Amino acid sequence: MTRAALLADLIACLGESNVLTGEDAAPYLTDWRRTVTGRALAVLRPGDSGEVARVVRLCAAAGVPVVPQGGNTGQVAAATPDASASAVVLSLARMNRVRAVDLDNDTITVEAGCVLQAVQEAARQAGRLFPLSLGAQGSCTIGGNLATNAGGTQVLRYGNARELALGLEVVTPQGEIWDGLRGLRKDNTGYDLRDLYIGSEGTLGVITAAVLKLFPLPRAQRTALIAVPGLPQALQLLQRARAGFGAGLTAFEVMSAACMRDVVQAFPLQRMPFADLPGDAWCALLEVSDSEDEQHAQERLEAVLAAALEEGEALDAAVSVSGAQSAAFWHLRESITLALAQARACVKHDISLPASRIPDFVQSTDAALAAAFPGVAMRVFGHLGDGNLHYNLLPPEGASQTDIQRLVHDRVHQAGGSISAEQGIGQRRVQDLQRYKSVVELDLMRRIKRALDPQGLMNPGKVLSADSDGVLP
Repeated sequence: MTRAALLADLIACLGESNVLTGEDAAPYLTDWRRTVTGRALAVLRPGDSGEVARVVRLCAAAGVPVVPQGGNTGQVAAATPDASASAVVLSLARMNRVRAVDLDNDTITVEAGCVLQAVQEAARQAGRLFPLSLGAQGSCTIGGNLATNAGGTQVLRYGNARELALGLEVVTPQGEIWDGLRGLRKDNTGYDLRDLYIGSEGTLGVITAAVLKLFPLPRAQRTALIAVPGLPQALQLLQRARAGFGAGLTAFEVMSAACMRDVVQAFPLQRMPFADLPGDAWCALLEVSDSEDEQHAQERLEAVLAAALEEGEALDAAVSVSGAQSAAFWHLRESITLALAQARACVKHDISLPASRIPDFVQSTDAALAAAFPGVAMRVFGHLGDGNLHYNLLPPEGASQTDIQRLVHDRVHQAGGSISAEQGIGQRRVQDLQRYKSVVELDLMRRIKRALDPQGLMNPGKVLSADSDGVLP
């Protein structure tokens, strides 16, 4: 089939306004970090799962690759086509309907193009909580969250996106629709296809809808920003908070003092509650949800913080007394990435380790980087509660980003960690995956890819690399 014939068939399927080419397609072709720009045969905007299936069938018959795209907020260019202009970008943005809310089953069924914040608001309007929370929640979509198994700030209590999904609707690489939209918490009937597609970054099929778990809204929430002498004390504070709050501890973040100074410098309207934070100190951001009332939440939090201050695990603490103050604390945390974007080139790492190993890892890796790259400046923050750090640094001029990342990732691997905690592999980390995954793991992944997508048309070049003959896995 010629390019012109395929485009004509796609226009007949979707309508001319939903098959974008030329300048109209440009906004979909560059990744969020604006370092990778591809080209596409067209950008397609289906309106429902039936149209997705028809588009995929047309592309499969023509041998044309398909690059699924949600909100295009990813960090690893997983939703960006290559430079060949041979693929279509499949934007799910029009598929943004809430299909159903089942309060008796505590579930919400939504389409893949629903923006995360819209799902949170729909849940709240129904008197429920959908707890997935990310810095990009105003623009990232549920399909992308599931395709990357997104994490965020409340993984400590509620888990990653995988733990929040009960069922999926997926269009296969052959253009079939798998209706797995079952709101079941127990279903022991064979292989778990849902978990296979979640985290696959669009390389095995296109997630078009999902049944998601809902939770009761907390009666009260309290947030505390706490200055701690260092990461060992932050870890001690985490254990104290877990013992004191149990399942009520919904978030536990850490941020280096350098990150906090960057935020205040970049955004002067933001204020730190601590007048003088030592250079080697850290901040912990702790959130507690309570099923009783505001007073009960306040008393529990004050008791834990008083013990932490007495034991030297905390230097100072500021506790929110209103929703606005809590939002201001979170705004400080969420502004770190924006502040770093204003600095010189930042080398980013999204790593995970057992929480118990994080203090030693940071101390020893900071020292190793300082010895290998004099003048390097660390900017570390992340989700200590679930062992995920955004281990970022500002390199000295002339330093090799590849060498820096190799040093960091080698040390993560040696410590039994992961080089991608919540952002995925995409294009950026394909070679890293080859280096750190075992031969057996890679072979199993390739077998799954070949079995489900024998033509290799679903999001090629992402997660798995081509073999030595240039054949897609």
